[in-house]
Amino acid sequence: MTALLTAILLSIAPSSGRIEDEFSWVGKPAPEIAAGQWLNSAPLRIAELRGKVVLVEFWAFGCWNCRNTIPSMKSWFGKFRGNEFVMIGIHTPELDREKKFEALKAEVRQLGVSYPVVTDNDYKTWNAYHQQYWPVIYLIDKRGVIRYVRIGEGQYDVTENEIAALLAEK
Repeated sequence: MTALLTAILLSIAPSSGRIEDEFSWVGKPAPEIAAGQWLNSAPLRIAELRGKVVLVEFWAFGCWNCRNTIPSMKSWFGKFRGNEFVMIGIHTPELDREKKFEALKAEVRQLGVSYPVVTDNDYKTWNAYHQQYWPVIYLIDKRGVIRYVRIGEGQYDVTENEIAALLAEK
């Protein structure tokens, strides 16, 4: 990340300055996904997904910003889904009611989410990625290295172009 981009992001970030934590992952191996309950898939492991481009999104169903990303997430899942692309929603709750698996299951169904979703009620995956925001998207390349991070909503065209570029890599 360039110094100018870092300065801009830190100027709009909360006073903790931890926004750099998410971006510090670019170029590093993606941490593993901790054990949780899975919807729409058997358990997946980052290590077993080598050779594929993986999109990981940290979200919570009660978060309106997260809900606003779902149409794009569903679109990318439909457009890129296949042998070389995997999406995983890591549901890390903000509120106690979001910790209930049956509530998550109902929301996933109501929202029409068909890509894999895993619970992170104990924040193990959240902490492994040094997370602090909802939503955050990480794109992981075919070697298991994080290549792109998007905090918050928007720039869906940029994210889609990044997915396509990673899929085109040999």
